[in-house]
Amino acid sequence: MTTLTMIARVADGLPLAASIQEDEQSGRDLQHYQSQAKQLCRKLNAQSPDRCTLEAGDMNFHYLIAEGVCYLFLCEASFPKKMAFVYLEELHTEFYDQYGKRVTTVTRPYSFIEFDTYIQKTKRSYVDGRARRNFSSINTELQDVQRIMVANIEEVLQRGECLSALDTKASNLTSLSKKYRSDAKYLNTRSTYAKVAAVTVCVITLIIYVRFWWL
Repeated sequence: MTTLTMIARVADGLPLAASIQEDEQSGRDLQHYQSQAKQLCRKLNAQSPDRCTLEAGDMNFHYLIAEGVCYLFLCEASFPKKMAFVYLEELHTEFYDQYGKRVTTVTRPYSFIEFDTYIQKTKRSYVDGRARRNFSSINTELQDVQRIMVANIEEVLQRGECLSALDTKASNLTSLSKKYRSDAKYLNTRSTYAKVAAVTVCVITLIIYVRFWWL
């Protein structure tokens, strides 16, 4: 399976470490994906969503931002999203323990390239078929992956639209959705009260009519 893992500094997009696994039989242009990954890292900022999935045809870019560092993973679209983000979480924990205090000071690209050894080892444990079959039994506290923002890599890169802007749009849609549900609930409540009031008026009118009729 073709995979690409890249770790970059969010402030300036400087690549800190990377690991590539190419499947020659797939015929995929890995250099193209590498270029997209670098462009994406340069577009990220402090306002970007901390978790996101970017669709690239039959491949997906998944990234996690933590402590000013972006952890990006390119894999086949069929690879479980939840597993991808657990993998990124594990990379973050180890990378931050080893290099967290040095991230802001380095100026040379791939200053922590030796981290590739850990990336390869960890990735194998997730990509291995047996591990994937047993993954459903793992108890993880990872947030619901259904809530992770999904966008298209070409739209983000070619249109020059910042991920922070996409995140704002997603938040606005969520707010509009909540407002719609709130308004609908309010209208339903008003409708119920109106029906109750109408029935009450009819009952009172009937009682008054009956009393005056028999008196």
